[in-house]
Amino acid sequence: MPPQLLPASAAAFAPRANTVNVVLSSKVEPWLTQTLKRINRIKRPLNSVPQHQRCLTETLSSSTAIWTLTSLMLPKAPDSELRKDSNPLIEALFNYQILHVEAYIVHVDMVLRNEVAFKLTPDSIESLIEYHKDIHCVDISANTYSWSEKEMQVKKLHEEFIQAINKFVYRTHVTALEGLEEDGAGELLCGKSDEVKNNITALFLPLLPPPPRIVDVVRQPPLLPSSPAGANWWSQSTLPSSVPAPVDSWRVIPSSPSTTSSVDSNSLWASMGLTDIQLPSPTPSYSQPYSTSAMFYSSPQVSAPIPSLPLPSMLAQQPCGISVGYGGFNQPWDRYQEYATTM
Repeated sequence: MPPQLLPASAAAFAPRANTVNVVLSSKVEPWLTQTLKRINRIKRPLNSVPQHQRCLTETLSSSTAIWTLTSLMLPKAPDSELRKDSNPLIEALFNYQILHVEAYIVHVDMVLRNEVAFKLTPDSIESLIEYHKDIHCVDISANTYSWSEKEMQVKKLHEEFIQAINKFVYRTHVTALEGLEEDGAGELLCGKSDEVKNNITALFLPLLPPPPRIVDVVRQPPLLPSSPAGANWWSQSTLPSSVPAPVDSWRVIPSSPSTTSSVDSNSLWASMGLTDIQLPSPTPSYSQPYSTSAMFYSSPQVSAPIPSLPLPSMLAQQPCGISVGYGGFNQPWDRYQEYATTM
């Protein structure tokens, strides 16, 4: 991007120079020639670049070469002092004024940037500063809450506006010179005045109050289980409900309980944690007594009755001898001689 070259007269608080810095290219544009011929009362030769440059410089350096950049409608007094009327036309006439923002040309560049630079006149700068101090600052101060450094902030805001409005330089394309009139005066065409209005109104900054202070939230320290206030601390924690999967009892415990199996059953209960026990809450009014018989295997009971054994008195009724041992079975053991012969 080409450098932005401006003369010393364009600086802030600098007075207007006696001559305007005009730089033309080696070829003059036809629209510039027609504009200079239109505004000159005395016909001057415009056949070369130096003649165009001399004519344009003399015209823009005249004390009457004041341009109207834009017009602002501003209130005459703060909002609290404005007149209230049902008729909006009367209210506008009494409460508002039109401020014409005027400027003069300080630089014309038709070589590098093809631009023309305008600087506000001292009268326009003074009027804008007065409005900012007497009306704008009063309104923004009344519309914000009070704090310790409010007045200092308003004063600082006004000082920054003074610096900004004195540094304000409006740059636009050189075709703006088509609005040139007699004696070097002129107006911006093609809607450029709206751009100037937006640039100037952007300098009227609002008053921003300080952000609210962040209040540190004091958090209570965690309660220990031993403290009385944390009596319900353990009750709030939920025990994990882990129910062991059903396992066949005959795979874990031997079928016939003995002294050894009773010792194993104690180790079984000792290995069970607090999380393996499900306690009902609240406790029911009546519950079946807990029994561990279901965890042991027992042989099935015999449903048939066991026959009673004979008593000694019943055996005494039978006769003694060989028939006692053999006669009871209805076998003819008295013929044992026959069996002996056969064998």
